[in-house]
Amino acid sequence: MTDTDHSYDIALLGATGFTGRLIAQYLADHAPATTRIVLAGRNPDKLTSVTSRLGRTVDTLRVDVTDPSTVRALAESTRVLISTVGPYIEHGEPVVAACAAAGTDYLDLTGEPEFLDLMYLKYHTTAKATGARLVHAAGFDSMPHDLGVQFTVEQLPEDVPLTVTGTVRIKGTFSGGTAASALTIMSTYRAAKAVHADRLRAEPVAPDRRVRVVTARVGRDADGDGWVLPMPTIDPLIVAQSARGLARYGPDFTYCHRLAAPNLVVGAGMALGAGALFGIAHLRFAREALLKLRPSGSGPSDAQRAAAWFSVRFVGEGGGKKVFTEVTGGDPGYTETSKMISEAALCLAHDDLPPTAGQVTTAVAMGGALRDRLVAAGLTFRNL
Repeated sequence: MTDTDHSYDIALLGATGFTGRLIAQYLADHAPATTRIVLAGRNPDKLTSVTSRLGRTVDTLRVDVTDPSTVRALAESTRVLISTVGPYIEHGEPVVAACAAAGTDYLDLTGEPEFLDLMYLKYHTTAKATGARLVHAAGFDSMPHDLGVQFTVEQLPEDVPLTVTGTVRIKGTFSGGTAASALTIMSTYRAAKAVHADRLRAEPVAPDRRVRVVTARVGRDADGDGWVLPMPTIDPLIVAQSARGLARYGPDFTYCHRLAAPNLVVGAGMALGAGALFGIAHLRFAREALLKLRPSGSGPSDAQRAAAWFSVRFVGEGGGKKVFTEVTGGDPGYTETSKMISEAALCLAHDDLPPTAGQVTTAVAMGGALRDRLVAAGLTFRNL
C-alpha cells in the first residue's frame, strides 16, 4: 500500500507503560514534523496523560490486545507498528498476526526466544506474501549485538569462514515489565527448546553455508576481557538469523556471546544469582511474590538511568585478519532501548531500504541505514 492508504506512519501500542512512555517522548522529540504518530492502549485517560506531556500533537486510539478487531484496525491504519505489550508470549501474538495480514511493518522489544520462534512458524510466510517486515528484539535485546556483529563482519574479508565473539559489559536496572518477561522466559525454558527445534526444521538453509552459535566457557579471556561467562540471552539467536540471511557473513560463520565480570568472585555470584532466579521462575507463588517488588509499569528513576551504561566488544577473525570493535551507549534497558526502537521505526517508515519481507532482523531489514541513525543519535560503533 502507498503512504496515502494509511492514516499514520508510526503507531505505538503500549504507550502508557514505563518503556512506552519513553518511546512516545523520543518520537515526539525526534520524528520529523511530517511524521504521523498515534499512541494506542487500553485506557484513554492514561493515553491522554501521556500525550499532554509530549509537546507535540499526536492522535490516540483505544486498542485492547484481547479484542482482535481493534488490533486489526490499528495495524491497517499505520505503516509501522511498535508493540511494547509484554510478556509477548502472553499478549503479543494478536499484534503480529494483524501486522502480517495487513502488510504492516512490526517492531517489538521481546527477549523471549519461544515467542520469536512461534511467530516465525505461524506468520513468516504470510508476512512474506503481504510485504510486512516483522522485526523482533529491536531494543538492547538485540540491536547492539546484531548491528555490532554486522559492523565487525564488514571489517573482515569476504567469502571466507568467519568467527565473531561478543562480550557484554553492563550497568543498569530493570522495570516491572522486564522482570515479568525474564521470569516468563525462564519458566517456559523446556517448551521453548522444543519450539526452537521446530523452527530450525522449518527454516530453509542454504546448502553451501553454515551458521553456528557456540556457548562460552567460564574463565579468563585471552583477548584481555577479564573473566567471562556464558550469557544465555536471545541475542545469539538474532545474530544467527542475520548470518543465515546475509551472504556477507561468509560460507561458515560462528558466533559466541559472553558476559564480562570484573573478577571471579563477581562472576560466580552472577552465575549463582541466575541459577536462583531460574528456580524461582518455576514456582508460581515465588514468581508472583518477586514481581510484586517491581510491578508492571514501574521502572528506574531518572538518576538511575543517567548512571547506567553498556559496552559490547567484538573480536572478529577470518581470512588471516583479526579485528576488534565496540558498540557503546548509555542506559541500555530504557534510555537507549527507547531510542533504538524509535529510530528503527523511523528507518522503516522513511528510509530507502533493501526489499525484504517476513520475519527479519534489524541487520537484514535495515543494516547500515539504522546504524547511521543510531550513531547520529549518540551511540558509538568503532574499531578499537
